[in-house]
Parts: sequence; structure tokens; C-alpha cells
Amino acid sequence: MKKQESIHAQLPDGNGNTGFTASQIYYSTYQVSKLTSHLELHPKDYSSQMGLWKLLGRRKRLLAYLSNENTGLYLRVLRKLGIRGLKGR
Repeated sequence: MKKQESIHAQLPDGNGNTGFTASQIYYSTYQVSKLTSHLELHPKDYSSQMGLWKLLGRRKRLLAYLSNENTGLYLRVLRKLGIRGLKGR
């Protein structure tokens, strides 16, 4: 529960709805950081690499959707998480 509470505290507008696009991006970014640290210790874990690539693709699709729907929120999420934006947007 502590992970969820810390992520909810970081969300813009304090929206605790897990179906909210920004919250899904926050959760996937948290999982990306966990998988990245795991892969630094275990570089030959190909199953985790595949999972990371799938997760990155899902986050990319969510970011594309958010940039089309709400550009202001998209920019705030990028700034807050410290991730790069999508190319050409």
C-alpha cells in the first residue's frame, strides 16, 4: 500500500483513480525502474527484458494518447517523472 500512496501523492490533481491515464503512466514508470534495476544485476534475464519492452510500449501508447487528449497534463507528467517526450510531439 505504501507504493500506491506515494504514487497517488505524486499524481497531478491528486486523482487517485487507477484507471486515469496519468496514474497508469506513473505506475508503469515505477515498474520500469524496478525492472531496469533488476536487469542491471541480471543482464541475461531475457524474460525480464521482454517484459520491460512490452511495458515500455504500453507506456509509449499511453503517453501518445495523453498528448492527444490533454497536452498540459502530458507536459506536467513528463516534467514530474523526468522522462523524454515522444518524438515529433
